[in-house]
Amino acid sequence: MTVPPDGLPVYRVLTGPDDAAFCRRVSDAIALGYRLHEGPAVTFNGERVIVAQALVWQGAGELPAG
Repeated sequence: MTVPPDGLPVYRVLTGPDDAAFCRRVSDAIALGYRLHEGPAVTFNGERVIVAQALVWQGAGELPAG
């Protein structure tokens, strides 16, 4: 498949609390055909750890660095 299903974008950033639900969302995206783009970003909002993970569709080719 050269484009993501269901009208999903080629590039996505998932964000949320660092919990099992967030890990499941990232795992589901990988199973769908996305690949991780770089490592995650992590911050603390004073209450809990928040994570952001960029994903790129497998057929998207290489993204420019920057």
